[in-house]
Amino acid sequence: MNERLSLARRWWIGSSVVLLLCLVMGSPTIGADEPNTVRLVIDYNDGVEKHFNAIAWKTDMTVMDVMLAAGKHPRGISIEHKGKGATAMLTKIDDVGNEGRGRNWLYRVNDKPGDRSMGIFQVQAGDTVLWKFDNYK
Repeated sequence: MNERLSLARRWWIGSSVVLLLCLVMGSPTIGADEPNTVRLVIDYNDGVEKHFNAIAWKTDMTVMDVMLAAGKHPRGISIEHKGKGATAMLTKIDDVGNEGRGRNWLYRVNDKPGDRSMGIFQVQAGDTVLWKFDNYK
């Protein structure tokens, strides 16, 4: 009888541990916080891309803030822009500048086209910002 009770107790303890681990690992609020980073990809559309996989995210961060943070990285990028806030427009990344009627720098966040100025488009932790030198489609 003691042996049967001991086996039942071990089974119950083991099952409880497994259940607890499943709850913790599978819960969106416990132990699985979103990373406090933003990912940035620069696609020069000539076979070359630059990836910044862990730009520190902060509250109210905009696409422009992401670009400025990438510029501060030791192997970062240089950017040029016009305007600020709702009128901010990227004109150049590194040595590649907008062509006007040809190819220009266009951005997407989580694969959705930017629908407002980079100076006011806010990003969230875990987002991916893609800048691609391309024709507007």
